[in-house]
Amino acid sequence: MAGAGKKSNRRAIYEALRRRVLTLELAPGAALSENELAAELGVSRTPVRESLILLAEEGLVQVFPKIGSFVCRVDPEKVADAQFLREAVELAALEDLPPALDAELLAELAANLERQRTGGIGLEEFFELDEEFHHGLLRLSGHGNAWGTVVAAKGHLDRARRLGLYDARSPDEFIAQHVAIHAAVAAGDVAGARVAMRTHLRAVFADVERIRQRSPELFDTDPTSTPTRRNVVVWE
Repeated sequence: MAGAGKKSNRRAIYEALRRRVLTLELAPGAALSENELAAELGVSRTPVRESLILLAEEGLVQVFPKIGSFVCRVDPEKVADAQFLREAVELAALEDLPPALDAELLAELAANLERQRTGGIGLEEFFELDEEFHHGLLRLSGHGNAWGTVVAAKGHLDRARRLGLYDARSPDEFIAQHVAIHAAVAAGDVAGARVAMRTHLRAVFADVERIRQRSPELFDTDPTSTPTRRNVVVWE
């Protein structure tokens, strides 16, 4: 039982750190201190170190010997790869929508859209509703279990999406796109749903380009670059 408790604790630390990376609380390129993170989380350094190794394997953290650990900057190529995977799965799922849609699931999607329209909704709350909406569409097609595979592959994509969302400061455009997708699905217009979905998912590329022009330090443009420690951390 004790071993299970330790494993559960390590998993909790990993998930907490992963969420902080994906929500940009730990910004792209930020230096990571095992001691500071352990103190913040109220744990020893061991589960923090193990979590950083897992995040490095996932491509969200980089470890440089004798320099330190850093949050990976957003990699546009990984964003494109994850978006490709997500688009392939979600468009294929639309093709598998049954002739008679599950009325309860369709109502859940409509309720989700109403919550998205709530005045003053926080951007992080909207992001979670966005995730639920897309997962709901997969469930509607009978492919809900595929969502876990999509989520596991889209760490860099999710950070790019959040950068775009926070840059826009309002989710109204994304909500309008969701409404268009839902309307087409409800009407049985698979071709229209596919067009609306493709437009919606590919919007991240314009966000990446716009933000990269203004804040290039957030993006990985040279995979061979390494940071150096002066009085502050500087990426070369």
